[in-house]
Amino acid sequence: MNDKREKFSNRIGFILSCVGAAIGLGNIWLFSWKLGTYGGGAFLIPYFIFMALFAYIGLVGEISFGRMMKKGVLGVGELMQKRGVPLAKILPVLPIASVAGIFTFYVIVFGWIIKYFVTYLTLDVATINFEQYFGSFAGNAESIVWHLIAVLISIGVISLGVIKGIEKINKVVMPLMFLIFFGLMIRSLTLPGAMEGVKYLLNPDWDKLLNPVTWVMALGQAFFTVGVSGSALLVYGSYLDKDVNISTSVIQTCVLDTLAALMAGFIIIPAAFAFGFNPGAGPSLLFITLPSVFNNIPGGKFLGIIFFLSVIFAAVSSAINQLEVPVEAAMQKFGISRVKASVVVGLGLFCLGLPLDLDMNMFGAFADLMTIYLIPLGALLVLGFYFYGIKAEAIEYEIDSGSNYKIGKYVVKIGKYIFVPGVIIILILGVLYGGIG
Repeated sequence: MNDKREKFSNRIGFILSCVGAAIGLGNIWLFSWKLGTYGGGAFLIPYFIFMALFAYIGLVGEISFGRMMKKGVLGVGELMQKRGVPLAKILPVLPIASVAGIFTFYVIVFGWIIKYFVTYLTLDVATINFEQYFGSFAGNAESIVWHLIAVLISIGVISLGVIKGIEKINKVVMPLMFLIFFGLMIRSLTLPGAMEGVKYLLNPDWDKLLNPVTWVMALGQAFFTVGVSGSALLVYGSYLDKDVNISTSVIQTCVLDTLAALMAGFIIIPAAFAFGFNPGAGPSLLFITLPSVFNNIPGGKFLGIIFFLSVIFAAVSSAINQLEVPVEAAMQKFGISRVKASVVVGLGLFCLGLPLDLDMNMFGAFADLMTIYLIPLGALLVLGFYFYGIKAEAIEYEIDSGSNYKIGKYVVKIGKYIFVPGVIIILILGVLYGGIG
């Protein structure tokens, strides 16, 4: 065990960091669209079933594995070597690369959000055609400077360490994000015509439960929404003390992640309905639809400022979790300082992402490669090895440490016989549908 390894200072800091890692940009535009498209309130039935079977089991597995090893993903390779797994030194590169790849394109979008925030602070947004405005920088060189700013912010936080960086920023930005979301939700719901958006979101269409696609999309949402990857939360788990109840922490993470997605939905969709915009517009909801909505609301400039500030909070909390995975691996592999690893890895991934700034088709293809293929493969590799390659008793002990309830044996059984086969199915479905999360 590495006694000098950094640790979260308390349970609240750990939970808020997990929540920050889980809540990302996909929560803001994707969940509400799926909810409205695939049955409204009826969609929540398969979603909650899959949250229990995949999000909960996956996160408990990742976090407990990290705490067991007190190491990041490279520690998985060391255990694989001891058990004679072929290519044990190479295999852990996959989950590290998958999350590093997510960071590579995610910070480009993070940069766009920073640009919009600055735009709302400094320009007369009432005169802007946001469809043209977004097209004026996305996919060309103007995106690079904002991309760099997003990377530098992420490097700055990660270089401060677990307590002073990761934990401290999440303790600030997560409560503020929920507070802003709440205020914006109340404002959105009071717009004329907003109740049509509420009906779109929640009116149950039970017939949709007979459509297999509804269940496929619920499965994808549950798996991807909390960031199950075989690496991202594993690293956070490696900074965790034995007296923290992993199961309770994961439940709270899943609940708050879903709450954030629902609040975002009740901000964006009622507002879109109130002004006749397409509620299923996907990412353009954030960069085109909602700014156009703000232009039609009294005080829209102020609403835009605080909305994009809250989205910055969501983006930075996920970005630092993604960057921490390759940074921790570099620290362990090469024995370098956290600051050096943060700068080298962060700027290296920035350079890797530069071609994506210039070509939206390449951006989309790269994002699909990471989300459809590499993230599920990384989760399958690490958690498959955990549930099948580590003694059940050791896993149960780790999960039950810090808990008053002995649930480890159930997690192991579900992990082996439902979660791992399910991830294989998620990978196949992602390929067939061109992405389900």
